Amino acid sequence: MSTHAPAIGSLAPDFTVETTTGHAVTLSSFRGTHHVLLAFFPLAFTGVCTEEMCAFTDDFDVFSSHEVTVLPISVDSVPTLKEFKAKYGMKVELGSDFKREVATAYGVLHPAFFATRAYFLIDKTGVVRWSFVEETPGTRRQNAEILAEIAKLAG
Repeated sequence: MSTHAPAIGSLAPDFTVETTTGHAVTLSSFRGTHHVLLAFFPLAFTGVCTEEMCAFTDDFDVFSSHEVTVLPISVDSVPTLKEFKAKYGMKVELGSDFKREVATAYGVLHPAFFATRAYFLIDKTGVVRWSFVEETPGTRRQNAEILAEIAKLAG
């Protein structure tokens, strides 16, 4: 496992997580069909995380129109994430990194043992094209900034 974020232009570390669908999702399964926005978030039911996940839901169709699957991941358990998703009517499926293996592989495991808020835009070939790791859990990228990075994939 790495302690550094994967470099732009490098192959994204593959992983499998349990999701709120009740099924496991493997990153490499999106290759050739969808870009993926990995969105690590610290904890369900916290203010900024709730705002962020609801914003992903608000712009769900915009991300989909760019062939982007948004995959938010936290260290919360699947039952917690299912409750979080249901309470706020989220369209995105949430991934559980309960064992902290994915956050570790992406170099975003916070010393307090939750994932730092971070974004990794992975293209259809599995290559990291953009990333941003927040300095504090209370800040997040706005969807407009993320969508501007997604627009560069088409160019």
